[in-house]
Amino acid sequence: MMNNVIGQQAANLYQNTAKIGAGVGSSARDDTVSFGTMVKAGLEKVVDTQKKSEAMSAQAVTGTANITDVVQAVTEAEVVVQTAVAVRDRVINAYQEIMRMPV
Repeated sequence: MMNNVIGQQAANLYQNTAKIGAGVGSSARDDTVSFGTMVKAGLEKVVDTQKKSEAMSAQAVTGTANITDVVQAVTEAEVVVQTAVAVRDRVINAYQEIMRMPV
């Protein structure tokens, strides 16, 4: 069951990313969605997910939250942070490759 939850969360994250990036490249003159906007939206998602996870954890400490909801919130936060770290690593690698290119 836990693998299904993680799989569903990963699918939801992929769909959200696809929705954010849907406008990118659709028109050369249409700058409604820029790379910076996509990064900002992604980081806001990370922060919001972390806040939700912390709130659920606090409720678990007081005994007012369902343990299943707490585990789901913490797992979602973990997946979002792992995704953000993976994207950061790819951006750093791309930058390093560009810097190694001969001019």
